[in-house]
Formats: sequence, structure tokens, C-alpha cells
Amino acid sequence: MDEVQDLVHSLHHLRVFEVAARHRSFTRAAEELNVSQPAVSLAVRQLEQALGVRLFARGHRSVSLTQAGEMLFADVSAGLGLILETARLLRRQGRQSHVTLSVSTAFANHWMVPRLADFHRQHPGIDLRLQTTDKDLDLAQEGVTLGVRRGDGNWRGYAAAKIAEEELIAVASPRLPAAQAEIATLGDLAAQQLIHLEEPFRPRPGWREWFTALSGDYSDRGGGLRLNDYALVLQAAMAGEGIALGWRHVVAGLLHQDLLVQVGPWCWQTAAAFHLIWSREAELPAQAEAVRDWIIETAQADRR
Repeated sequence: MDEVQDLVHSLHHLRVFEVAARHRSFTRAAEELNVSQPAVSLAVRQLEQALGVRLFARGHRSVSLTQAGEMLFADVSAGLGLILETARLLRRQGRQSHVTLSVSTAFANHWMVPRLADFHRQHPGIDLRLQTTDKDLDLAQEGVTLGVRRGDGNWRGYAAAKIAEEELIAVASPRLPAAQAEIATLGDLAAQQLIHLEEPFRPRPGWREWFTALSGDYSDRGGGLRLNDYALVLQAAMAGEGIALGWRHVVAGLLHQDLLVQVGPWCWQTAAAFHLIWSREAELPAQAEAVRDWIIETAQADRR
């Protein structure tokens, strides 16, 4: 920035130049800036002197950009445009009266919704809005306050707090005959009707990885029910369509209500975890901080 100041002498001159170049008129630039026309002419002349080139070709009643002026105008207008967009985004975030949480449909249905009554009891004045998505969003770009993401907790530009380890178990409806049968080995489980999750944009471990991690022999021959949304997988499992993989932090409530039961004793804890994330680029509003802290504290209580 010091070098820019040395080259142009005053950033105000760049602003005056941009308006004059956009209008191709010193008079109209003076009207927009609410200054005199000679003041615009002086600022442009001082900028030209600082750079050592002519930016405008001056006619009797008009001005036009020189080649150097066209080059500078393209970069200055682009730079000011980016600054304007960022300023608008930050102002929207500062004025935001609600907090948006971006999560998967399954997390929204089976983790957040059962806990919303507790949240509203503790924070009655906060407007919390759930935004379900099938992909990991750029929160700052989308104007979203908080999000839940699977990984190792390290994402460029984001702060993160772990809310759940990734633990995968086999689950099914208690009415499913396979859930009532004796499944003593992983081979017995592999022979059952399995429900598969095939997410297109946010890959998740499936049965193949689960059996491999637990040293089980499994070959995916393409059979079984295959769905692209985990909320649908759980609905199918509760409907008795087969055995599904259960992310423990998501299915815990369904197990407690006997809507699902664990099939077999096996559990795979992967190296990943689920984290609450928020952008480091802007300070969180007080309401967003309250939502963040409530989610973290609730998750910690669940783990205890």
C-alpha cells in the first residue's frame, strides 16, 4: 500500500479518475462527486503528473481515455467493484437479524430438530434458520453463518469445533427379521439386505469401507436399495427395507426411541469427525456466537 501511495500520491485521485473515466466527462463526474469541475480536472492532472502519462485526451467539449487511461480504468473499476461487493457482504452480515446453519437433511431432521425446543427455551430471541444442502458450501460466499462439515477440522479460512467423532454402526428397524435373528459374524451381516448411501457431491464411507475397516469379507455386487440422501436411507431403514449404516451421533435419538436398533456389536470409528465451522474472515455477531456455543455445549453433553 505504501508503494501505491507513492505512485498515485492520493487514493482520492483514483476515485475521481474512476468517476471521470466512467462518465467520459469531468462535468458529470463533478456532479456525482458533488465537487466543482475544476477540482476534478486538478485531481486528474495531479494523478497524470504522478504517473508520468496522460490518461485523458482533452477536446473542446469532451474528454476521452488514452490507451494508458483505458488500462488504468479497467483495473481501478474492477478493484473498486470487488471492494464494493465485499463491503456489501460485510454490511449484510452485520445487519443480519437471523443466524443460518447449513447442515445435511439427516443432521437437521435427527440432531437439530429434536433439540430445537431446548434451544428456543434458552435463546428465545434468536431466529435460527436451518439450511439443508447436499454439498459443502463456501459459507462466506453464500452468506451462511455456521455449517457442519466432516473432516479433520482443518479448512482454510474457517475456524472449527468438533461436535462428534465419526462412529459407524449397523442399524435396522426392530421389526426387520434380520434385526431379530442371530447375526454372529460379519459374514452373516454381509448376507443381509443392505441399504447403500451414494451421495453425489459429499462422499461418505459405505459398506465396503466399513467391512474392510473391521476386517470383514464383503463384495458389493450392486444389489440392495441405493439412495443419494442419508435422510432417505434412515427412512428406508425405519420402514424395514434393510440394514443401513448409522452415524451414531445422528441415529442416537432413533435408537433411544426404538425406531432403530443396532445390528451386531460392531462399530467403526474412523479418523474423521464432524465439526461446526464458521468463517475467520468476519467477526461472528453476538447471536451467531450464542448459537455456536449452544451447539458445542449440547454436543459435549451428548458425548458425556
